[in-house]
This record gives sequence, C-alpha cells and structure tokens, in this order.
Amino acid sequence: MEAALSTINSIGNLVDINDIRIDASLPVAEKRKQYLEQIKDPYHFKCGNITVHVGFADNGISLKDRLQQYLLSGQANELNLNV
Repeated sequence: MEAALSTINSIGNLVDINDIRIDASLPVAEKRKQYLEQIKDPYHFKCGNITVHVGFADNGISLKDRLQQYLLSGQANELNLNV
C-alpha cells in the first residue's frame, strides 16, 4: 500500500512529454541529452492526462514484432486505430 501511495504522490511530479522542446539543429547525441535532461525519467512520464510507464520483458520478442502481432490481431481495429 505504501508503494501505491508513493506512486500516486509522484504522478504530479511527472514531466509531460508534450512540454519537451528539443533543438532540431543539434547533433543526435545532443538531442538525446536534451531529451533525457528534460524528461527526467524516460520510463515514467505523462502525455497529457495519461501516465506512461515503459517496461521491457526479457522474453526475446522485440517491440516491432509485438506491435506487428498486435496490429495484425485485429485488436487495433476495436480501438478505431487506422492501420
């Protein structure tokens, strides 16, 4: 329960990805640095009113393969996504 309260309390401190500003004229390495400095935690942030938590499974399936599997399964159509 304490961990859940800690998570709830930290949501207000999350960076909204919509507020991130990157100087497009910089080299890629500097763009990455700017992004990481601004987002604070690239695995836990906000996108508007939605909290995003990114995690990875150690099962050998790539994100590309998983997304392709999802899109081909028909579940994306149920969400009215254009695929």
